[in-house]
Amino acid sequence: MAPKHDPTRAWHAALWIWFHLLQFTIANQIQDPEEDRKNKPSRPIPAGRISVNSAADIRWVTVPVCLMLSLWYGTQALLASTVFAAFTIWYNDLQGDKMGLSKNVLTAILGACLEVGGTVAAGPRNSSIDKAGALAIALSLAVFATTLHAQDFKDEEGDRLTGRRTLPTIFPKAARFSMMIGIPLWSYGLSCVWKIDALSTTAFVVYGAFVGARFVMYDTVGADKQSCKYYSVSRNMTWVPR
Repeated sequence: MAPKHDPTRAWHAALWIWFHLLQFTIANQIQDPEEDRKNKPSRPIPAGRISVNSAADIRWVTVPVCLMLSLWYGTQALLASTVFAAFTIWYNDLQGDKMGLSKNVLTAILGACLEVGGTVAAGPRNSSIDKAGALAIALSLAVFATTLHAQDFKDEEGDRLTGRRTLPTIFPKAARFSMMIGIPLWSYGLSCVWKIDALSTTAFVVYGAFVGARFVMYDTVGADKQSCKYYSVSRNMTWVPR
């Protein structure tokens, strides 16, 4: 996806992604520490290892740090970092995560930024992503945006109690059927785009159909957690045909 990749530069990609995930994670965890105190007490803020104000200060320090780091890698990395910072604010500070559709789209865009920045960082300085790479990232964004709510089913009961509007809480049945249709459909579509062989295509689609069908056939919290794990595998497989 970026020219002249050197395996020894993999740590550059890991470093770039780590700093940006740190920026997002802190921004996310300072929004509602009381909820974390109930549901995820081991996190740094509810565990008392750091105050909300101190975490907020670190969050805003990470923004220029990420931008300066990205500047070293070139224009595309800097653009990805800038967009990532803007959408992190939209997602967290402007409550973009409170609605199912916007949460899906925003998370997909943030993920695409990580793909762009990490890929460019893994190449030589000022490298850029070619057309095939851009298509791969665009398709990855589309897959994530239309199937991300797979991760929300297991939290549906808690989301209803807190008033968070996700696709499973707004359209419970339709959201489940969208998984049964969307995952195998994307599996077939990606196989066609990347022209993989018939055997691999069949395996890809069959697994996607299995994952999608689980969301419709089994709707307990435990089953949804397991289905989410299977979904994570299927989503990671979308990168294999490239």
